[in-house]
Parts: sequence; structure tokens; C-alpha cells
Amino acid sequence: MRLEERRAAWNERAAVALQAPRAALPSAVLAHALQARWTPRTPRAAVDGFWRAHPLRADRLARALAAMSGAPADWRWTLADARATGLRVPPLPYRLPKQEAQPGRCVVCGQPVFRLGWHRDRWSAGVVNQRAAWHACCVVAWKLWNAPSEQRRLLARVQRHRCAISDKRLLRTAEVDHRVPLYEVWRDRRDLPWPELLGYWGAPNLQVVNRVVHTAKSVAETQERARRRRDVPAPDPA
Repeated sequence: MRLEERRAAWNERAAVALQAPRAALPSAVLAHALQARWTPRTPRAAVDGFWRAHPLRADRLARALAAMSGAPADWRWTLADARATGLRVPPLPYRLPKQEAQPGRCVVCGQPVFRLGWHRDRWSAGVVNQRAAWHACCVVAWKLWNAPSEQRRLLARVQRHRCAISDKRLLRTAEVDHRVPLYEVWRDRRDLPWPELLGYWGAPNLQVVNRVVHTAKSVAETQERARRRRDVPAPDPA
């Protein structure tokens, strides 16, 4: 059997499974799955594939869900947290040890996780997925926050392939940069509400710039940090 014939047979069987009443996929997810070159064969694969194809939408949704939860009343982003994970990793107050984590709650946003890793109970089951600890959208958002360079092409397209600082045409060597450096987020903005903090790792704080511009920006930031350290007065002797 030729490859095209195999693909057509695969897609036909997969489409029947995804459109079954039991699957009840969201319309956007189903439309995306049916347009794929190889149609996902399971509803969960269709959901995961949808969010992987829309990382910026996943980022917005994950931050919106976090805003619905808010941080726990006694939580605060501490120096110990920042040192343990590094500033490249956003603070997650709901990512607790397994013995403390709540079953069926997303470790990223703190909201309930329902069937297929969805963020709403569109199947009216009335119960959360006790075996799930991540929303499908939050998985993709988490990857964007931790490895934004992987979405360089998408971010460049959003910027119409213009450097965010110089406004010149983006070159092949262009790089993803944080508008507000993450060290500055820790230094000056760590007391902001937690959902607002997440935006500094997400799309609102990401930009694509040409490498020479990025280098100059990094040098200026390093000089500014050194200047601030020099300006801090030494503590009085005991």
C-alpha cells in the first residue's frame, strides 16, 4: 500500500473516532485535528496537538487561569525559591511535593483539571481528573516560559519580522529576549501579585531582536547592574 493510501485510511478511521459522541471534543480542537496531515487517533492526542500548535493562546489561557486562582494566602516568592530554580523558571506556588499536592489540581495555575487535560468541565461529568496534575494548555505554556527561543519563528511572525528594538528586518541569527530582564523582575517587582509576575515569562515580555542589538542590550544591562552594586553603601561595622 502506498503512503498516501495508508494516510487516507488512517485519517478516515481517526476522524470517525474523534467525531464519536463520546469524544465530544471542543469544536476548535476537532477542526484542527481534522486538518492535520495525520489525524490524531485519540481525543487526548487531538487536545495536546491543538495546544502545541497555539503556544501563545496557551500562554494567555494559563495566565488567565492563574489569575482566577491567585496565590495561596501565605505564599511569597522568596530568595530560597529563586535560588532553587533559577530566575529562568517562573515561580509556581501550586507545584507542591507529591505528598502535599491536591489531586486533580493543575500545578501551574491551581485550577481543576478535567477530562483530557481540559480546563473546563465541558462534558458535565461533575468531577475532576484525579490522575491529572497539568492542564494541556499549561504544559505548553510552561514550555514557552522555560524555553521561549523554541518559538522564535512564531514570535518573529507576530512582530512582522521586524526587530523589536531597532525596527530593522530580522536576520536569521535573531534571538528571543525578555523586554524586562528577569533579574530586574526579581530585584524590583517580586512583590507584585503572582499572576502578574507570570507575564514576565510569557508573551507580553518576549521580543525577537537581532543578535547585535541583543548583545548591546545585554552589555548595557550588565553595566547597569554593576553601577547599582557600586552605588549600594557598605553596611556599618558592628
